Amino acid sequence: MTAGEIAAEVWRRITATSPTPTALDLVAVVAVIGALLLLPTWPRLRHGITIVHEAGHGLAATMTRRRLAGIRLHSDTSGLTVSVGRPRGPGMVLTLLAGYPAPSAAGVLIAWAVAEGHAALALWGALLLLLLVLVQIRNWFGLWSVLVAGVLVGAATWFADPAWRMRVALALAALLVLGGLRAAVELPAARTRGGASDADQLARVTRIPVGVWLLGFVLAGLAGVGGAGALLVAPLR
Repeated sequence: MTAGEIAAEVWRRITATSPTPTALDLVAVVAVIGALLLLPTWPRLRHGITIVHEAGHGLAATMTRRRLAGIRLHSDTSGLTVSVGRPRGPGMVLTLLAGYPAPSAAGVLIAWAVAEGHAALALWGALLLLLLVLVQIRNWFGLWSVLVAGVLVGAATWFADPAWRMRVALALAALLVLGGLRAAVELPAARTRGGASDADQLARVTRIPVGVWLLGFVLAGLAGVGGAGALLVAPLR
C-alpha cells in the first residue's frame, strides 16, 4: 500500500460508525467493570486511571504555559508530573487541580462518542492521548505501562468489529468514570504525612482548607458518573 492508501485507510477507521449501546450492553459492561473495580484487580486497573490523571496534569501545565518536564508512573499506582514555572498563581492551581477530574472528564467524552455512534473515534483519541503521554515518560515502569495500554487499545481499534469496538469504548468510559470516582474517594485515606497529595498541595498554594479540595474531587467524580450515565441512557429512551 502507498502512503496515501494507508492514510485513507486510517481515516476510514477513525471515522467509522458503530452501533449505539443497547440496555443489555450497558448493564453487562457496567456490571463487569464495577465488579473488577471492587475485586483485587483494582490495583492493576488503577494504572490506567493514573495515566489519565497524570495526562490531566500535563495538559493543564501545557495550556497554562508551564514547561512540562516529564511524567513518571510507579508500580504502586502513584504518578508524578513535573512542570516548571511559578510556584503559585492560576497556572499552578489549574495544574494541580486537573489530575483527579481528568479520568472523569475523559470518561464523559468517551461516553458521548459512544452514544453518538463514534466509538472508533473515541478509541483513536485514547491512542493519541497515550502517544502524547509516552513522549513525556521518564521511567521504565511508566514506559511499560503506557505501551501495554496502547497495545490493548490499538488491538481493539484495529481488529474488533464495530459492535465490539463500541463495547470496548463503553468499558473504557465506565472504567474512567467509576475508577476516577473510586480514586477520589480513596484519597483521604491514601494521603501521606508529608502532604504530597494534590489536595494538600492545593491547600498550601491557595490556603483553602484541604477538605474543600478533597470534597471537590469526589463531587467531580460523581458528576462524571452522572454525566456519562445520562449520555449513554439518553439514546435508549
